[in-house]
Amino acid sequence: MKRTIRTTALAVGALIAAVGLPAGTAQADATAPRIDLRVLVVSDGGPATDAIAAELDAAGTPYTEVDLTRSNRPAIDAAFLADTVDGRPRAKYQAVVLPNDNPFAAGSSEMAALASYEQTYAVPQVDAYTYARPAAGLQYPVAGGYSGSLDGAQAQVTTAGRGGPFGYLDGAVPFEDNSPSVGESYAYLSAPAPGADFTPYVQAPIPGTARQGSLIGEYRHDGRRELVVTFVYNRYQEQFRLLARGIVEWMTGGVHLGASRNYFAVHVDDVFAADDRWDTRLNCTPGDVDCTSGAGTPNPIRMSPADVDYVTAWQKSHHFTLDLVYNGSGSVDAREDNNGADALADRLIADRDQFRWVNHTYTHAFLGCEQDTTVVPWKCRTNADGSTQWVSRNAIDDEIAGNRVWGQSNGLPLQTDELVTGEHSGLRILPQQPDDNPNLAPALADEGIDWIASDNSRDPEQRTVGDATTVARHPMNVFYNAGHVAEQVDEYNWLYTSRAQGGSGICEDHPATTTCLPAPLDTGTGYSDHIVPLETAIALGHVLSNDPKPHFVHQSNLAEDRIAYPVLNGVLDGYDALFADNTPLVNLRTKDIGTELQRRAAWRTALNAGRVTAYRIGDTVTVQAPSGVPVTATLPGGSTLGGSAFGSAYAGGASGWTTSSGSTLSFALPSSAAAPAKAGKAVKEPATHPAPHVEVPAGVTKKVSYNPGS
Repeated sequence: MKRTIRTTALAVGALIAAVGLPAGTAQADATAPRIDLRVLVVSDGGPATDAIAAELDAAGTPYTEVDLTRSNRPAIDAAFLADTVDGRPRAKYQAVVLPNDNPFAAGSSEMAALASYEQTYAVPQVDAYTYARPAAGLQYPVAGGYSGSLDGAQAQVTTAGRGGPFGYLDGAVPFEDNSPSVGESYAYLSAPAPGADFTPYVQAPIPGTARQGSLIGEYRHDGRRELVVTFVYNRYQEQFRLLARGIVEWMTGGVHLGASRNYFAVHVDDVFAADDRWDTRLNCTPGDVDCTSGAGTPNPIRMSPADVDYVTAWQKSHHFTLDLVYNGSGSVDAREDNNGADALADRLIADRDQFRWVNHTYTHAFLGCEQDTTVVPWKCRTNADGSTQWVSRNAIDDEIAGNRVWGQSNGLPLQTDELVTGEHSGLRILPQQPDDNPNLAPALADEGIDWIASDNSRDPEQRTVGDATTVARHPMNVFYNAGHVAEQVDEYNWLYTSRAQGGSGICEDHPATTTCLPAPLDTGTGYSDHIVPLETAIALGHVLSNDPKPHFVHQSNLAEDRIAYPVLNGVLDGYDALFADNTPLVNLRTKDIGTELQRRAAWRTALNAGRVTAYRIGDTVTVQAPSGVPVTATLPGGSTLGGSAFGSAYAGGASGWTTSSGSTLSFALPSSAAAPAKAGKAVKEPATHPAPHVEVPAGVTKKVSYNPGS
């Protein structure tokens, strides 16, 4: 039967792994093996191997996937795993990921081929989710262990784990429990088998006992090393997101292409301006386009000087800097209404160096098509010939330049090539405006704008607008038109309950993107009990997914009841409780986020085209990439490139970017990064095992955050 291989988009180039050689001898030994920097992922279509593959994808780490469910997959044999290049033995994969400790059919020789390969080249193996049994170095769960749900459990990284691949964690690993009616986590907990060379890295209490059972541990046997994982997970669950880095660092020995960091940046829009307020009787926002003309009385929300004092103190206590996205006309209007006085602007300007500042246009004007707001939802005005009426280039120029001049005249420390337009306007907005305003790109060029924000819920992919590049931002479901908790909950109920329960029915009409609440939230407790935990979990999920895109709220959310802070505190305090000091949050400004996303795109393009080669021989890593392509890698601290330290410290290693000139890049690893010796103790084990009890967690529904206006 003819067999073909399914290779993922990143399965190109090569990546290296641990080899059982003393440091410093490989270069002198012409027979030392070459270990390609690539991971072999053998998948059975289950969530665990898919999750590990997603982690590699996000980091930009090449891998090859073999799908066991496909009849035309390649056979995993000696020729598939290794060969010889220029007279030197080559291991094609630095690590192997299997669905469990032996996923092959009875009588298959593939596990034997893998075992021989791992022994020969000291290549480690990850058992993505396997049954606890002696063949995996563990006692059967029936022997005083446990099998069942771990929903809401608190696992812990062991001393060995903190001193090894999970040293970026403080210790606690909470397991999600999002619904009492849905089983989200299934696990086997047990102790090492008698005589097994097994080191637990992550443990959880065995229910009803004072003992701990292993969830992740290293099993050494027969000259091989296995990372044995005995709980099931998917790529979105917090427990996996916390542990994913350690799984990758263990199997690569901390030496691989690609990198991952935890990012969090928060933009506060409409600073100096005032935001219209939700009307709890009319279920719309007077003064905004969602209310019919003349409905209700506008009652805008605007920060006070006391709110500025609060935010500066909050930043200091959390060691975190916000990006203030400002509209200068808001202060001009306030001074006109108050005999030239604006205490808020005076306080913000006095404290201007405490923040980063971003141009949000002068009046927050809509910069796309000319809007017809006599109907809800609004529509684009058209000319007699049916063509769209667009806001002019001059009008866009004036909005950008006028706000920049106002900011500079007040001493704001601006990055003048960054821009956030009002409501991300000018960019396409479906369904009313499917195309960018054609006048936007030339206006951005006029004003020297290189980076323009887009709404991640509508326009998530980075793209160019003329010479400028978009940076998508995550909207938080902390509404721009809510200054009080009761207003936030009332509007939330309107959006997320059915018509029969008094809501708008939007959730019923769009079930693919929203989920209806089972019942309206209590206006007194719904925010703290439901909205805050949910929004915190969503934002923290982005943080733990190597996602540098910023989040955004509005100045109204820092005023009155200051409703943004519970969510921000949940993310920052939650993060601090989970991660060690060597793994800080990375808080980048817009242009740096845009640059990071651009580099990733260029790197993936080179990988997809098969134009990157990387391998390790002893203590030297060699990478070949096209000229001008940014190269990213994660290496042990103390690694050098051209005699200079490579990257910057993060999570116990060093990672970063370097741009290829087209010539070979040669990284020198420190002598302390010598590959671990092969495992020792021999344990006889059968060729196959019964399939583990796999209880797949319920699929994650990704709700699109609704953010009316910006």
